[in-house]
Order: sequence, then C-alpha cells, then structure tokens
Amino acid sequence: MSKSMSFQELKVNYFDKLEKFVPVVDRVHGSHHPEFHDVKRIWETINMKTKLAGDAKPELTEEFMELRQVTTDYLVPNDVCETFEWVYNILKVADLTYHA
Repeated sequence: MSKSMSFQELKVNYFDKLEKFVPVVDRVHGSHHPEFHDVKRIWETINMKTKLAGDAKPELTEEFMELRQVTTDYLVPNDVCETFEWVYNILKVADLTYHA
C-alpha cells in the first residue's frame, strides 16, 4: 500500500473489502473482544457517510477520534486472526489519509 495514497483512493481500493470483513470479524471475535462491536458500528457510520458524500470528503473527524479511543490507537490484540489485524491496519491508514 502506497504511503501517498489519498483517502479517496483508499476508499476505492479497500472499503469494499472492509464491508465484507468487518461483520465477519465482529461475529468471530466480538464475544472475546466486545470493543469490536463499537468498531463495527463506527465503521458502518464511516462507510455510510463516505457513500453519501460521493466524491466529496465526508466529515469523519469524530468517527476517527472515537475509533482511536475504542481501539487504543489501533492496537491489535495478540489473540486475533490476520483478518482482524488487517481491518485495524486499514482503518488506521484510512484515519491517517483522511487527516493528511
């Protein structure tokens, strides 16, 4: 993944995958990591706002701030699968590119 990727490029390249993976990770890991239920809820808001904004930049400052708090700055727990880790990593990159 390019470090110079824009938020719009990240959206095009990764949001479809996040749509598929976030509910699965929530179902698989939610009982041991209840914070992921909040991650899922926040992701759904980010996704909805992004879709509604089309090519414009949505207002997601509050959502990313909440994600950082819920995930302890995207700290991946040591007992999760690679998909969980991938979701946190992509959400972190989305946060960084949104604020770039």
